[in-house]
Amino acid sequence: MSDLTDRTALTRNRRRAASAPALFLHEAARDEAEDRLGMVNRRFTSPAVVTPFPQVWQGLLPEARVIPDDDVLSLDEGAHDLVIHAMCLHWANDPVGQLIQCRRALRPDGMLLALTPGGQTLHELRAALGEAEIEATGGLSPRVVPMGEIRDLGGLLQRAGLALPVADSWPLRVSYDSALHLMRDLRAMGETNALANRLRRPTRRAVLLRAAQIYSDNFTDGGRVTATFEIVTLTGWAPDGSQPQPLRPGSAAARLADALGTRESPLKD
Repeated sequence: MSDLTDRTALTRNRRRAASAPALFLHEAARDEAEDRLGMVNRRFTSPAVVTPFPQVWQGLLPEARVIPDDDVLSLDEGAHDLVIHAMCLHWANDPVGQLIQCRRALRPDGMLLALTPGGQTLHELRAALGEAEIEATGGLSPRVVPMGEIRDLGGLLQRAGLALPVADSWPLRVSYDSALHLMRDLRAMGETNALANRLRRPTRRAVLLRAAQIYSDNFTDGGRVTATFEIVTLTGWAPDGSQPQPLRPGSAAARLADALGTRESPLKD
């Protein structure tokens, strides 16, 4: 399989963003992680964070080992009781492999918390750019990295061998003066096009201006254009014998119908 992401271009985009970063998505993910960890009745003593922007996490987990989201993560096997994979799974060429590496880095009953953009992220921009490019060029090229739907992302936890998997999402809606201002913010996030199959020439000005017009015509609220960011939160645990286990099929001691106070009716063949 060919790579989804051009890692050289992604590194360049992130380095360019570092001079004047717009990291509100990463900060929102950090705040969400803080809330989630606050609800876990456990003190984590050896956390690790996978992130392209380590400065975001310094205040929350000052003792954490912070590493970049390389294809091969710099994590030692069984070294951590908490691994946070923060807002970079969507750029992984092998997302399952990333989660497997995180699971191997966990001690038994250690926790993985992954936050990643979901499939509804930037759906407005994708629609506007696609329509504008078809009008201007008669074709369509990869421009926004594909992001998984919550059901598919939740399935990755099981494929990675994590126990007690949970996936949920929450929307973050942001408004801008125009779609061009949104694109400028994406550049400052290091989230501009780094797809391996992208066009290797600058986007035509006519495409960008037409996309901005389509965006304004279809996704405006109160005189400003709106952008959706869906953040999916994935939680799983390294398997351990102390964790709750599902009962063996047929081992129930009571009938569900009795618990619900209803009559049980057999289905017809």
